[in-house]
Amino acid sequence: MPRPALEVADIFRAHGPAWRQANAGHVSLDQLKVMSAIESCRTAALGGHVARCQDCTYTTIAYNSCRNRHCPKCQGAAAKQWLTERQAELLPVPYYHVVFTLPAAVADIAYQNKAVVYNLLFKASAETLTTIAADPKHLGARIGITTVLHTWGSALTHHPHLHMIVPGGGIALDGTRWVSCRAGFFLPVRVLSRLFRRLFLDKLAAAHQQLQFFGNHAALANAQAFAAYLAPLRKIEWVVYSKRPFGGPEAVLAYLSRYTHRVAIANSRLIAFDGKAVTFKWKDYRIEGRDRYKSMTLATDEFIRRILIHVLPRGLHRIRHYGLFAKTSGADNIARANELLAGPKSQSEPANADAADRSEPACPCCGGRMITIETFERGTTPHHRPTAPMAAIRIDTS
Repeated sequence: MPRPALEVADIFRAHGPAWRQANAGHVSLDQLKVMSAIESCRTAALGGHVARCQDCTYTTIAYNSCRNRHCPKCQGAAAKQWLTERQAELLPVPYYHVVFTLPAAVADIAYQNKAVVYNLLFKASAETLTTIAADPKHLGARIGITTVLHTWGSALTHHPHLHMIVPGGGIALDGTRWVSCRAGFFLPVRVLSRLFRRLFLDKLAAAHQQLQFFGNHAALANAQAFAAYLAPLRKIEWVVYSKRPFGGPEAVLAYLSRYTHRVAIANSRLIAFDGKAVTFKWKDYRIEGRDRYKSMTLATDEFIRRILIHVLPRGLHRIRHYGLFAKTSGADNIARANELLAGPKSQSEPANADAADRSEPACPCCGGRMITIETFERGTTPHHRPTAPMAAIRIDTS
């Protein structure tokens, strides 16, 4: 795949040193590490190897990737590997897509308390789905959930929400049969919304002593002020959205490949950078049709700030599994579900497994096999040079 004309790494390399100096003392260590990783990704700073075609001797230099989960260049390969591992877990049933979103007033608190509030978001949403699904009035079954955390809107603003992928049914509470949901309908959205609101606010109130408040929210450190702040949120509608079911397991995989390892902005959305400002594509979801696709220009300082507010706290997992898919018993539950559905234990072998295992791509000149003839360490220069007149072709070797 050709290198995009403009990358986040280019912006960080050009403006990052000045931005770090101007914001010294206001940038976390995790954010600094992400900047450094993106700047170094697929450059000589991380080392790499030299590959040569066995047939025409075409030679390329392939630099190592940083593998940071916030790097736009590294997520494609990570997503493919993750999907291959998940493929055998897909059940032969329709899948639904449910989105849980925090209201703006709670998102403001999450901005200052990412680890605590994001974890509460995971727990409350999963508990909501499993509780309503287990209710005999709705489904009366144990369901499986795959959850992905996104913290951004299309304009890179702070907008924490969860994408949940759920099979259209579950194992009956007595474990004897598979219970399917109604065709085209998973669970009532309003019921989900009301329970989610109550569970989340109760958990947030209980976690008050773990929270920190700054700036305009400093007064919320007082328990009574915090309770008063939350009170109006118990009366408004919270957004829970359930999309129509997917077409089948293949459609689920296609969806997951776009969402599981997505970062705040892809390099393909970048349009221009002149040193002072960055222009990028964004989608205005309030508008239907072609008019929703727009471009936005931000000062470079603000663009970098918006990217870095989406750096997740260290150790926080943004992909989680609940219910039947919980890691402690997921394999047994999936096997039981397949048995009840009278389906295979595994959907299929990964497509083109031989190609997936190849460590080198085909030669871009003749299609021959590329073999590694040299590896070089971080910060060193390879002895072999790439085939002229092309400079180094950047290939993800992670």
